[in-house]
Amino acid sequence: MTQPAAAAPARTVTVRVPAKVNVQLSVGGLRPDGFHGLANVFLAVGLYDSVSATRAEQPRLTVSGPDAALVPQDRTNLAARAARLLAQRHGISPDVHLHIAKDIPVAGGMAGGSADAAGALLACDRLWGLGSTREELLQLCAELGSDVPFSFAGGAALGEGRGEKLTPLEVGGTFHWVFAVAEGGLSTPDVYRECDRLREQHGGSSEADVPAPTADPALLAALRTGDPQALAAAVRNDLQPAALSLRPALAETLTAGLEAGALAALVSGSGPTCAFLVADAASATRTAQTLTASGTCRTARPATGPAPGATVV
Repeated sequence: MTQPAAAAPARTVTVRVPAKVNVQLSVGGLRPDGFHGLANVFLAVGLYDSVSATRAEQPRLTVSGPDAALVPQDRTNLAARAARLLAQRHGISPDVHLHIAKDIPVAGGMAGGSADAAGALLACDRLWGLGSTREELLQLCAELGSDVPFSFAGGAALGEGRGEKLTPLEVGGTFHWVFAVAEGGLSTPDVYRECDRLREQHGGSSEADVPAPTADPALLAALRTGDPQALAAAVRNDLQPAALSLRPALAETLTAGLEAGALAALVSGSGPTCAFLVADAASATRTAQTLTASGTCRTARPATGPAPGATVV
């Protein structure tokens, strides 16, 4: 390992990163490489983690906030892996103290870990004075995980391939959401395995058995025009049956949100957070209060989208 990079003026760099909701998650059949092709329409929403990078004598990671105890604080943490990957590419030592202030639900299907990795890349790049281009950082994001590039980019985008090939999408307004946070998490690999198992019971799970995923033109038009009613009619998550199979109680949460007046309800990504599209800010407040009082979730939180991606604050 070579000597650390020359000192940059900054001693600490903090980056804010958003959660995401998948307004469309179409999952193709199981490929020979073990992955699934995706048509994944991401929308970044205003629930944020903050990742701070500070110069240190050796690598260190700390976490604070709700559910911090559930976040790994060792080398397996995706943010720590991001710092090591960036340092390796530039031939420097990954000597940094990363602190993650968590507010995105942990293991909740909202890409909190991916957001932290995107935040760590940008924070360390600025701290170490590396001057990486946006394209270079996005390439590193893609190496870390399928959701990391979107966490970096924010806004709205269609993710294809494994989700990492992004096409930015136009959004014509602000969409109001409520997110019902469940007790405990769901493992994304477990949900995909359950999706394959359920498909095997109904005709097969391979690429030959499942139609190739494509973005829904009606959904893209709803985003473009900012029409919540049209978007509500088009939202889709192919992983929802698997998430409900593994966590049947989520059906009660979805029903409670619809009964509270939500325009649409779906499991967010691989779950177990449930996402509710509502008409406006007042509806979001009422729906969140009703869901929290329903006893079907741990808490419910309003948020709007689209939100910006990784941003130095």
